[in-house]
Amino acid sequence: MAEVGHMLGTLEPWVHQYGVAAVFVILTFESLGMPLPGELLLVVAGVLASRGEISFAFLYISAWAGAVIGDNIGYMIGRMLGHNLLSRYGEKIGLNAARFRKVEAIFAQYGPVTVGFARFLNVLRQLNGVVAGTLEMDWRRFLLFNALGGALWVLVWTMAGYYLGLHEADIVELVHKLGLLGTIVALIALFVILTYACGHRIVVRLRGDKADKTKNS
Repeated sequence: MAEVGHMLGTLEPWVHQYGVAAVFVILTFESLGMPLPGELLLVVAGVLASRGEISFAFLYISAWAGAVIGDNIGYMIGRMLGHNLLSRYGEKIGLNAARFRKVEAIFAQYGPVTVGFARFLNVLRQLNGVVAGTLEMDWRRFLLFNALGGALWVLVWTMAGYYLGLHEADIVELVHKLGLLGTIVALIALFVILTYACGHRIVVRLRGDKADKTKNS
């Protein structure tokens, strides 16, 4: 908890000084594989937006653009350099051969849906574009699902920060009553509910698209 508080205190001056441009740059580099605190950054920015210190609309657009552009740069890098890049530098970013095979299997099994959900998983979020490009996923499908996943991810964390800023006193009191373990359980439950709801919507949409294609054919 102390480390989180320290990181929040470190990020806030950056957003104060450079505004949504800082959010854009940091999320772009995080999407290229750098270990940067994307979620915490969005929470901090969301809190500042709730106080009227930055525009929520500009925050959302900048964060979404940074996430999508970073992933697409990663996609191009993976497409052009592919396995040679990962075999040479993969260990440095935590993607050894065994881990890459696991990520590759996930992409092969779930395809574009993996791209949509990758934003919510720490390792996949940073390596989403590079892996998709290396596996030569169709760029148009990657762009679509990456844009949708990025939009949802940014919305979840900025709204979390915005809500935190509006109800900070109530949340502090609740955390004090629940304790650390209770708070962690509540956050995990909330994440599971949100992920399930979003996943259900994506699956329904995919089934609808397949049904339309079957009818047209």
